[in-house]
Amino acid sequence: MAATTENLPRLKSAVDGLTEMSENERSGFINLVSRYLRFLYSLSINLLLLVMIKQMVFMFITNDVDVSETKNLLDKLVVLKLNGGLGTTMGCTGPKSVIEVRDGLTFLDLIVIQIENLNNKYGCKVPLVLMNSFNTHDDTQKVLIFYCGSHFLLLPYFLLSKYPRVVADEFVPWPSKGKTDKDGWYPPGHGDVFPSLMNSGKLDAFLSQGKEYVFVANSDNLGAIVDLTILKHLIQNKNEYCMEVTPKTLADVKGGTLISYEGKVQLLEIAQVPDEHVNEFKSIEKFKIFNTNNLWVNLKAIKKLVEADALKMEIIPNPKEVDGVKVLQLETAAGAAIRFFDNAIGVNVPRSRFLPVKATSDLLLVQSDLYTLVDGFVTRNSARTNPSNPSIELGPEFKKVSNFLSWFKSIPSIVELDSLKVSGDVSFGSSVVLKGKVTVTAKSGIKLEIPTGLWSRTRTSMVPRTSE
Repeated sequence: MAATTENLPRLKSAVDGLTEMSENERSGFINLVSRYLRFLYSLSINLLLLVMIKQMVFMFITNDVDVSETKNLLDKLVVLKLNGGLGTTMGCTGPKSVIEVRDGLTFLDLIVIQIENLNNKYGCKVPLVLMNSFNTHDDTQKVLIFYCGSHFLLLPYFLLSKYPRVVADEFVPWPSKGKTDKDGWYPPGHGDVFPSLMNSGKLDAFLSQGKEYVFVANSDNLGAIVDLTILKHLIQNKNEYCMEVTPKTLADVKGGTLISYEGKVQLLEIAQVPDEHVNEFKSIEKFKIFNTNNLWVNLKAIKKLVEADALKMEIIPNPKEVDGVKVLQLETAAGAAIRFFDNAIGVNVPRSRFLPVKATSDLLLVQSDLYTLVDGFVTRNSARTNPSNPSIELGPEFKKVSNFLSWFKSIPSIVELDSLKVSGDVSFGSSVVLKGKVTVTAKSGIKLEIPTGLWSRTRTSMVPRTSE
């Protein structure tokens, strides 16, 4: 059955019978589906022609913050970490935020340490709040007991909405067809952060405490730390919304970019681009920056827009196949909300503020001597002269974080590494130093161990070197 607006009454009736959903979730889901169905009919006239769009000009923030005003600035801030994702890319079934990333500390450990040090240093009260999904909530709650003695023992959180997956062929909620376990549901993307923050009561609570801005970032982005110069600029210039962008590399060509379109700052995602313009969108010459998903948003503006039901972000259809059934998830992205806020800006920030860990290759980077860890902050080693990080490709043997470290007696030194490509049954001894371009391939059925020494060859059959 094709998806049409005629399906909506039947879908709504089925959703009304799903007792697992709150009234806010029912309303939000039906609103999302209604907009999606209307969009299908207007798609032909809404496609963006990139040849008609000019890349907007970004502002660099360079002003300093006086130490004496730091406490006053920080007392206006809330830090919100998006904690709804699972570490499935790295073979995990639980929250990504509880994966160990450095010195036995998890993402969540590092975030808590950062905020605690900030509050202790300046005598301020920056609250940390988590946005969990139904997939991550229970497991996240279990680890909070380990923060005994911390003032984050009762770490505040709220839940992302829980929406039913739609059976594509029939356009009905899958749970109404009997799929009542977790696989029948999905969290509708981090664009739901704004209504969920409001519906949870947390937004009004923060406003009553005198908070003005929320810094929203992914929990797996180790570079997403509080920046006082950005916060000061937003307060001084009354910017309701700020998106951090950073220079695009060939690894980021699919990332969303900011554009100036019809007099508004807007986020353009690759899913919105016509096929004939995709290569143009991916160009790092024409579209030089991409969205880091580090967002700064005014709390009063969020309240005003949510109450007016004005945050109608572009819908991202996400078709999937689960247990042999083709289903549809309709999602939104928080970055797409930028066009609804007054005086919204994009800030071009250093690449150091975008350090996500999406795969074990990223984990190798942050666990190596390329970075140091101080007070919860992961900082790049100044001995690295190349402004770019090494390119690392690890074979499927290294994919799962659960046995990732078993391939290393110690993490190799990579400060002077340009690229590393490893495939096959390869393990690394202790005190291995990798320099230049290194490729290691173990043939099928052969175990290869890289012993102590300096390795800097481009060939697969490498010989250790003890000096340059």
